[in-house]
Parts: sequence; structure tokens; C-alpha cells
Amino acid sequence: MTLDATDTNPASPAAPGARTLPLAAGHWEIDAFHSAVNFSIRHLGISKVRGRFAEVGAELVVGESAETSSVTATIALASIDTGNKDRDAHVRASDLLDVEKRPTMTFRSTRIEGTGEEWSMAGELTIGEVTRPVTLAVEFGGVEGFPGQDRKHAGFEASGEIRRSEFGLDFAPGLLGEVVKIQLDMQFLEPVAREG
Repeated sequence: MTLDATDTNPASPAAPGARTLPLAAGHWEIDAFHSAVNFSIRHLGISKVRGRFAEVGAELVVGESAETSSVTATIALASIDTGNKDRDAHVRASDLLDVEKRPTMTFRSTRIEGTGEEWSMAGELTIGEVTRPVTLAVEFGGVEGFPGQDRKHAGFEASGEIRRSEFGLDFAPGLLGEVVKIQLDMQFLEPVAREG
């Protein structure tokens, strides 16, 4: 797979030296049915608890180059799901995540760079009133059609980690680990073709 966008992007060529993305220019919206935001955190230092956030909204804006492209995503913290309803209710409470005070976390990219299938995306993650820099390793899976749909799907995997105390989430330090690992599996739908 190359980064030559001439086969998939009819837009005008990017400036010399700019890295182009192998996607049609425009606003790619998330396919929520085929996307997932997962996480893991160590419990008692001896094993990991895994979970996911069920409600996520995201948009990928593809410009003429990676430098003019961006990603934004918003996740509802109340949608946390660790597979145990009682535990999830406790995590949402005021002494832990406090989803009344922190209803969402939001990511906004500030830099996208890479070649081929391997990319890096730097950005800012905001949880409540705290914003910190985060960098995600991104793997581009490709673009494919879906039976019965006119719009193509683009697939990505991304991974990274945060230190929860940096976002004011320093509860239960003896029970839960400091580092939260994040794994994202995302699909985006190509821009709707304009008529005329």
C-alpha cells in the first residue's frame, strides 16, 4: 500500500514534499457499528481489567495532505462497560469518574504523519477540565466497499496510553494502576458524493 493518492483522490495534488493520505478528500464520518474504543488497567498490580466505551462520535477530515487533515472524537464516559453492571455504576459515581462533572472526553489531533500503513497521530485529550498531549500509533487497514452500500469504508487501528493522575483521575491508587492503555478499532465512511 502506498501513499500515492492519485488513484483514490481526484482532488488537486498536494504541495511538493507533503505527505498525502490514501483517501478521498472531505469529511469521513464514523461507522459506529463497526468501531470500538477499548481500554485496560491493572488491578492490584497482578492482572488487568478490560472495558470499553459504547458511545463514541468521531470525524476524519482529509485534506490535500496529512498536514491539512485532522481527527476529532468525543466519548461519553457514562457509556463505560467493563462487563459488570455494579462495578460500572461505581466507576461512574462522584468518587471515581464522576460522569456528572466529567460527561465526556474529547480528542483533537494536532499532527498526523507517517508512511504506508504505519502512522502517528499527536493530539490533545480533554477529560473534564484537564487537557494533556497524547500520541497514538495508528495502523491504516485500507479502504473497501460494503455489500449494499454505495460509500466505501476506511479502517484504522490505534493504540496509546495515558497516566490517569495527569487528568485528575487519581482515585484508588492502591487498587488500580496509573497507566490506562487504549486500543481503538475504527471505521469511517467516505464523504457523500455531491450531485452535479
